[in-house]
Amino acid sequence: MSATQAAVTQLLPLAADTFDKNKVTPGLLGFIVFAALALGVWGLMKSMSRHMGRVDFQEAPEPAASAAAPDTRKP
Repeated sequence: MSATQAAVTQLLPLAADTFDKNKVTPGLLGFIVFAALALGVWGLMKSMSRHMGRVDFQEAPEPAASAAAPDTRKP
């Protein structure tokens, strides 16, 4: 066992006793992760909105429907 592992195993019981399980919160790291995810989602939504605005979709008639339609022209 290395010296680092020995130090960690000795400090873990001390750290566990100092935290009150009813008062532990996510803290600053949790806020930073949540804020980064929120900014990422906001950026993706903005990009998607911009790309969807560029779409010019016009539906073409189905070729089978026009071939099956009877010819109503007079000869």
